Parts: sequence; C-alpha cells; structure tokens
Amino acid sequence: MRVTEKLEPGKVFAFFEEICGIPHGSGNVEQISDYLVKFAQDRGLNYVQDEMKNVIIVKEAAPGYEEAAPIILQGHMDMVAVKKPGADIDMQTDGLRLAIDGDYLYAEDTSLGGDDGIAVAYALAILDSDEIKHPRLEVILTVDEEVGMDGARVLDVSMLKGKRMLNLDSEEEGIILAGCAGGTRVDWMLSIEREKKQGIVYEMSVKGLLGGHSGVEIDKERGNANCLMGRLLYELSNGVEIGLANLEGGLADNAIPREATATVVLQDQKAEMLFIEWARGIEAEWKTELQTKDPEVRVELKKLGEQSLDCVEQTKARTLFAMLCGAPNGVQAMSADMKGLVETSLNMGVVRVEEHQICIQFSVRSSLESAKKGLIQKLECLARMAGATQEMRGDYPGWAYKKESPFRDMAVRVFREMYGKEPQIQAIHAGLECGFLQAKIPGLECVSIGPDMKDIHTTEEKLSISSTERVWKYVLEILKQK
Repeated sequence: MRVTEKLEPGKVFAFFEEICGIPHGSGNVEQISDYLVKFAQDRGLNYVQDEMKNVIIVKEAAPGYEEAAPIILQGHMDMVAVKKPGADIDMQTDGLRLAIDGDYLYAEDTSLGGDDGIAVAYALAILDSDEIKHPRLEVILTVDEEVGMDGARVLDVSMLKGKRMLNLDSEEEGIILAGCAGGTRVDWMLSIEREKKQGIVYEMSVKGLLGGHSGVEIDKERGNANCLMGRLLYELSNGVEIGLANLEGGLADNAIPREATATVVLQDQKAEMLFIEWARGIEAEWKTELQTKDPEVRVELKKLGEQSLDCVEQTKARTLFAMLCGAPNGVQAMSADMKGLVETSLNMGVVRVEEHQICIQFSVRSSLESAKKGLIQKLECLARMAGATQEMRGDYPGWAYKKESPFRDMAVRVFREMYGKEPQIQAIHAGLECGFLQAKIPGLECVSIGPDMKDIHTTEEKLSISSTERVWKYVLEILKQK
C-alpha cells in the first residue's frame, strides 16, 4: 500500500509518490526525465526531450476549448537532495522514504523535494485525465533549476504557442507571485600547500542551526554555519596555533548551511585547554546572540587523540580564517519600492578544503542588476586581496513585475471567487525560471503559485496535504477559464 494511498487528490499524490521513488537530485535527472518521456509515450502525447533532459509535453485542448488561448504549465524536475548526517540512504540511487505527520507529508531523514516535485505531480495528474477542462496545455519540466536554472537557460521553446504561463514553483498558498530576483553563483578558490603537523586532533563542529532556502529565509537572519565557523576559527587562532587538516560546511550554495565541521591539530595540552575554554566561551556568546533567531546553535568538540596530519600551510590557513570571518553574508539591502522585500543578498553556502585548494561558494541575488553587479565586484575585490581567484556561473535574469497583466487579473479573480478573499500579489527574493522564459517568449505573461511548504531545501521539509488539495482545485479553475 502506498504511503499516500488515502490522500486527496488521489492522482496528484500517486504521481508524487512515484516521483519520490526515483532519485532526482540536481545533476541526477536522467531517470526522472526518462520517466516523464515514458509517461507521454504511454498516453500518446506529443513531447520533446532535449540533450539536457528537459521535457516538454503537449496536450491539445479539451472539447469546447479549442479556441481558448493555450496555457503553459511550468515547473522543474530536480530537487535539492540533502540528508541528515549518518542517514542510511544514498540519494544518488535510492528513493525517498515518505511519511505523514498530521497535515504534512515529509521524507524520513532527507529533504522531500516538494520543491518542485509537486509541480510535476500536478502536471501529470492533469495530463493523465480525460475529464479536466482545459485549453491546449504545454507542460515545461526543466532540469537543474536548483543549481543555476541550467535547463531553462538552454531550453528550445520554438514548439510552444502559449503566451500565458502558470509557474508551479511557489511555497505559500494565497500568494500570487508576479516577479522575482535575478542571481548568480560566485566561487572563490584559494590555492594551498600542505605541511605535516603532529599534535592533539579535534573534530570541531558548528551544529543545531535551522538553515533554510537562501532566497526565502535569508531575511530571518538565521545563523550561517560557514560564517560562524569562520568566526570561531579566526578567534581561536588569535590565541592558539591551530593546524587545519580539513573543513567542510554546507551542502548547496543556495541553502543556508546548518552545519560545518573542521579537523584541527593542537600543539600540546596547554593549547588544548585554551582551545576548549575559548570554544565554550564563544558558544555561550552565540547562544545569547542567536537566542531568538537560531536558539539551538552549538559547538561540538570531539577529541580524536594524538595524530600526525597533513594540514593547510599556516599562512594560508590564517588567510582562510580571515576570508570566512570577513566575507559579507545575508541581507545587503531592502527594497525601497516593495515593503518587506529583500533587494540584495548573498549566502555563503559551501566551504570545502580540498587537497590543493579551498573552495568557497556563494549564491548572490538581487532584484536590481546593478546592485547584483556591485556585490559581485565587492566579492572580487576581497578575493584579490586574499590572493584568491573568483569565478561566476549560473547567472540568471530576474522576472520584472508588469503593471498590466490580464492573465494575472484572471488568476486574482478566480482566487477571490474560490476563497472569498483577496490573494496577496508579491515579488520574491528567490529565483524562478520565469525570467528566462519571458526572455525567450516575447509577450509572455507569468504568475507563480503553489501549496504551503515548510523548510524547503532542508531535511525538515514538509508539504501541506490540505493545501495541496486546495491549490489543485485552484489550478483546475484557472484552466477552465476561456
């Protein structure tokens, strides 16, 4: 029996559970893409699968809707695949283990992929039905959205006729999104040499943080494990000589990192005593500093005994500590035009010490192209001063708000009629693929909606079952309009 067997809408949750049984983290999308192709083939639907594994499926209008303007349904098939430390699951090869807690569906020990598996499930349930009323449907399901919108970047839209697009990649019911920030990924690389250090080895971790989506939760000013680890290493190294053998923090550049772990070598017992005392003192300060924003923050120390390890050469280690401690992070500016909207931000999502280099990865976002450019320049200046190099990847455009949009007006009217209240019209700081598709399809009108989800991109991710049903009905009402 399926976990979602008794949930409504039945077809939506049946398809969602099938999707969850297929590994589909960003960069690991071949299986899910082929699954979508087989779905289309089995139903005799026109489809295109490109070299990137993007899939477009077309279903002609239902009887009576032949003259209605086509609608594009759009989402992405990849997910941010993260798991709890020590979890017995390989997200490259294993499906998710779904479970239900009251009104919420979640995955045991991993992220759920409701972002954006629910869009795929909605689309498949619509395409599978012979009863739903709709105009010509053009379903776009892209790959690798979570790592830079790489699928949307290269998508060929020449087969599409639609000028109205319903993006299903939002996470809050009752909000109709009508604009989003643009962004890019920025990587710092610092070349290193290694040297042997003998001493008392500790594994030091920053843990207990809430994390979250760097576009959605960045304004909550939660602790960033990489930045906190930088502060910790910088402060400790001012009083104790620390050999750094390894450092790993964060799982994705667009997720606020919840944990970071460093392996360090201390010279002797005196250094060890100071190290422990200072680490505990810093932890106490953080518990006060973050008592409301991130109350479970903690520093864990695990003694590994006397060892000889290859460590980052001391001068470069000190440079790294300063880079991590001094790099900007979080909200840089708020919008002057839309109250409460973050205008510009960045997130130090990943830190990794490799054999011959250190890599630090940022996600930079802004609704103003000039502000995004200015922040990238600031990072470049800091990298140069530290003797590091900087590279950019995955640049994507913003989605500009349009004052006039008949499609948005229709979505608002349908919402009002269904819910008996007005929806909120918002722009968001997170990125959506609407910007790329607007650039490819002149005159395209977009709105973005979705059911309630919590803590996306984390192992605490949850999808509201009741909201999924209400938004399903809302989508069907939009499709009925002529």
